[in-house]
Amino acid sequence: MAKSSYHVIAKSDGAWSVKRTGAERASGNYPTKAAAVTSAKRLVSKEGGGELIIHGKDGRVSSRSCFGNEPEPAGERGNLSCVGDVSRSVKS
Repeated sequence: MAKSSYHVIAKSDGAWSVKRTGAERASGNYPTKAAAVTSAKRLVSKEGGGELIIHGKDGRVSSRSCFGNEPEPAGERGNLSCVGDVSRSVKS
């Protein structure tokens, strides 16, 4: 079973949103990036693991973290597959 991916993204009003990949609406909106990241980690953990993708204010991916123990194929994106507890920063 594929793990869920959640994105932390900046909104135009300065707030931050947590959005599941493929969802039309945000899972939640938060006044700070830290609050959004905390919420996104809870959501990933609640679902048994997955990928957390954090974007900067410019919309570019600043970091990715994977949680869980089941290997997942890299897929079309060819990026980090979620295996174990892994965290890395993405250099642009």
